[in-house]
Amino acid sequence: MGLHIGSIAPDFEQESSEGTIKFHDYMASSWAVLFSHPKDFTPVCTTELGRASQLKAEFDKRNVKMIAVSVDDAESHKKWIPDIEQTQDTKMNFPILADSDRKVAKLFDMIHPEANDTLTVRSVFIIDNNKKIRATITYPASTGRNFSEILRVIDSLQLTDNFKVATPADWQDGDDCVIVPSITDPAEIQQRFPKGHQALRPYLRMTPQPNK
Repeated sequence: MGLHIGSIAPDFEQESSEGTIKFHDYMASSWAVLFSHPKDFTPVCTTELGRASQLKAEFDKRNVKMIAVSVDDAESHKKWIPDIEQTQDTKMNFPILADSDRKVAKLFDMIHPEANDTLTVRSVFIIDNNKKIRATITYPASTGRNFSEILRVIDSLQLTDNFKVATPADWQDGDDCVIVPSITDPAEIQQRFPKGHQALRPYLRMTPQPNK
């Protein structure tokens, strides 16, 4: 049975551009974003790793550690990193796992034979501080990831962990939220959402973001 939302992310020990990494130890009490790359010295991956590095402060604010994985070895990664830094005007600031034995790719089901039986698809795993997989996003190899969307999903997950809300379509941090349908008692609604709410339908109730 494959991994799914709610699964515990597999632990592993693997070499990387920053030495040996034991994944759960690396995470410690942080969240993590694990994302895969088809191989080194590829154009889309170069832009993605550069963009992720530029956004490190945003991930840090959310207590999220980034870690990438590519099927090439650590020495190849170290040769690739200067290209990433020079072409994307940034400094690489998180590790790239070496996965020439496909151990991590297989653990996280990153190889989709129907697309390509050797290259990883562009998989993203958002993992919380309890090591649970909270969201997955999979792109074809030809399509670069949107890191603003990854941050938006993390914001939604961390918000909804702490408040009885869900986030509607196209939600951005600071926008109104949806009161979850399981709350029906008016007194509880008033207590939880003192800023008030708007009932568009009995099941569709909007309220200002509780932590703003």
